[in-house]
Amino acid sequence: MRSNVLTRTVISLTAVVGLTAGTVAAAGTSFAAPQPAAEAAVSAQGVSILAVNNLGLNTTRAKNWQCWLRDVGYNPGTIDGQLGTTSWKAAQRMLNGAGYNAGAVDGVVGTNTIKALQRFLGLNDDGIAGPATKAAFWDVNAIGC
Repeated sequence: MRSNVLTRTVISLTAVVGLTAGTVAAAGTSFAAPQPAAEAAVSAQGVSILAVNNLGLNTTRAKNWQCWLRDVGYNPGTIDGQLGTTSWKAAQRMLNGAGYNAGAVDGVVGTNTIKALQRFLGLNDDGIAGPATKAAFWDVNAIGC
């Protein structure tokens, strides 16, 4: 770990010296050091957390979902076709309010949210957002704002 920090410091200093001296070669090669791979964020339920999770919807259909949530009294935030945390919190509040038990209102599209959405869509609630879930979610969002 300590050698990694030292290596990064040396590389950063090389970049600064290279840029200051005006040599593109020194600056360019200093940025070639490998960076650690970003780790995917994973919920406790093993479902990856994304900043935007449209579950197979295009922007237009995601806007339809957001409009519907707004129209039934659950504020999804900006109607932009990007189902982020605010949109999913609205969906979770709606699903909980309708008795589908989405669990915590945290904006995370985890197993409980998927199961509740599946129950809302009239599907078997296996908690996996597979092709049948995505197709039903697509179909229910055909009507525009």
